[in-house]
Amino acid sequence: MKISAPSLLPLFRSQLQGDLLALVLLHPDRSWTLTDLARELGASHTAVLREVDRLAGAEILSEERVGRTRVITARTDTVLYKPLCDLLLVTYGPMPRLSALLSDLDGIDEAYIYGSWAARHSGVPGPIPADIDILVIGRPDPDELFDLAERASRELYRDVNVHRVTPEAWASPSGEPFLTSVRERPLVRLQLREENGE
Repeated sequence: MKISAPSLLPLFRSQLQGDLLALVLLHPDRSWTLTDLARELGASHTAVLREVDRLAGAEILSEERVGRTRVITARTDTVLYKPLCDLLLVTYGPMPRLSALLSDLDGIDEAYIYGSWAARHSGVPGPIPADIDILVIGRPDPDELFDLAERASRELYRDVNVHRVTPEAWASPSGEPFLTSVRERPLVRLQLREENGE
């Protein structure tokens, strides 16, 4: 089976590898079991195990055994950590970083990345996106949402644009051109804490 390189950063061998590295390296204070990683990444346990074995062998990830469970963490003590994090932050990083930021705001039911970043993440070829477009479904405070976009832009080193719609507008099959366009193109759902039962 041929695995194509991801469009966001074709240095990585697969989309799963990029997503896994972003999840673990951009959360250096967390530890993960293989089951945690498989669930978060929507991948099979076997595929995650293979990637973890490769990355632990390259000393990018660290692992220890707690009973029969393998616990995975970021290796922050290597020369690769900082430059790799910088690359991940501006490519794969928007998913974990935006998920965390949006989880702190009240009134958000769902959130998605759309536009060119979502297209690249979904494997559609094209140039590296200059900005990140976010669709927020719910009724968050507009000022807090604006502040969040400003903060995210600084952290991710690119413009973050937020478009807010009500749950009723999102659920409606209306022919509103913007929503029709968004629905027809790739969407990347952001995992908010309340959706994960946290």
